[in-house]
Amino acid sequence: MKQLHILVYIKQVPDTEGPPDAFKVNQEAKRVVPVGIPPVINPFDESALEGAMRIKDRHGAKVTVISMGEKLAQPVLRKALAAGSDDLILLEDPLFKDLDSNSTAYVLSSIIRKVEPYDIILTGRQAGDWDFGVTGLLMAEMLQIPCINLVRKVEIRDNGRVRVEKLSHNRCEVVEAPMPVLITASSELGELRYTSIRALKAVGMKPLKIYNAEDLGLDLRKLKVRQIVKLFTPYNRRQCRFIEGESSQEKGENLAVSLKKEGVI
Repeated sequence: MKQLHILVYIKQVPDTEGPPDAFKVNQEAKRVVPVGIPPVINPFDESALEGAMRIKDRHGAKVTVISMGEKLAQPVLRKALAAGSDDLILLEDPLFKDLDSNSTAYVLSSIIRKVEPYDIILTGRQAGDWDFGVTGLLMAEMLQIPCINLVRKVEIRDNGRVRVEKLSHNRCEVVEAPMPVLITASSELGELRYTSIRALKAVGMKPLKIYNAEDLGLDLRKLKVRQIVKLFTPYNRRQCRFIEGESSQEKGENLAVSLKKEGVI
């Protein structure tokens, strides 16, 4: 069997483990501003990368990682190289800022002609910032290849096909598809393997391939900015009331009456 070529798409997002009060809403600019939150690789994309590494361990595949955005943090994204990928491609351009899902998929799929041939595309099921979960599906449609969503396990078959386990309504489905194929990874696919400081330093000077909109020959009319109608901080009003009673049983009964009266039960 020929060497597989796997493309893994990763996104830079604010650390999803950051506390809620570290994110401020700028209502005029309609933006969420992280304060003191470092950028990280989207956790679902890390699972996709781990899936690619496991295939590489077993079949000797070549893994190319691709990321798109503006002002990408190279030290963060180089973690993908330290984890064992072979190449890292950055798509950087001010025109790529705040694109909607369809435009993002258009840009990401445009790099394909520069990295062909390929066998598998792996992406996270959704991004940790906007959680739309549609970009990978749109890419598959644009590339006219099969797409399998919410995958937790990937196996390579000898007949040029993949067999995967995918999540579906509290159960698991086993699906086969021919390559090339696009797979969106769920967190069940696995956590990204540990990357040592030595490995991160070793890839620190490795040359990267960087492309802008002109390099990709994009039709700029297809680049649409995400339209946000309204953005605000939700206000949660809380009230505390003590339930009285002479005994625990009476307090429980009074609580049930109160909850029923307020429509909770």
